[in-house]
Amino acid sequence: MADEQLLVPVEMYLQAGVHIGTKYRTGFMKKYIYKIRPDGLSVLDISKIDKKIRAAAKLLANYEPEKILVVCRRENGRKAVKAFAKATGAKAIPGRYLPGTMTNPSFPEYFEPEILIVSDPWLDKQAVRDAVKSGVPIIGICDTNNTTVNIDLVIPGNNKSGKSLGLIYYILAREYLRKRGVIQPTADLDIPLKDF
Repeated sequence: MADEQLLVPVEMYLQAGVHIGTKYRTGFMKKYIYKIRPDGLSVLDISKIDKKIRAAAKLLANYEPEKILVVCRRENGRKAVKAFAKATGAKAIPGRYLPGTMTNPSFPEYFEPEILIVSDPWLDKQAVRDAVKSGVPIIGICDTNNTTVNIDLVIPGNNKSGKSLGLIYYILAREYLRKRGVIQPTADLDIPLKDF
């Protein structure tokens, strides 16, 4: 895929390691794998990553920012979800998601999102469970070792690296704001990539 068709130059994806998967591969993620390296690591298809980020932004554009919940238990992704929330106005839960946040109205932190983004469906499984109970659609950033059960829209990508998650959330925030008409179609975010 030529750079002009990608949301960012291919070098940015490569430098952030968005395409580097794990040695473990699930059948769910097989269709996103481009090849297996000699050391056994999977390499994800950058054009499919880009296409799925584009689809996720298009889906998110149907929702008001205050109705979007983004969750990341992984320490490497907490900065990225905070920056995504700051850029878009979404609600972020960096760190541990407490059971009942979406399902228990008497819970002090109760919140009724209309869509959920998880940075790793396995680590953020409690948020996924609550979203399923509440009928909330789920966008999940899935590495090659993830299962995609209950994930409505998969964004294939390296969800272990802070740089990778930062770039994914940066692009997602930018495309969301462009599609909502908050920023011009060629404009960039006010928050630089390094803050993600």
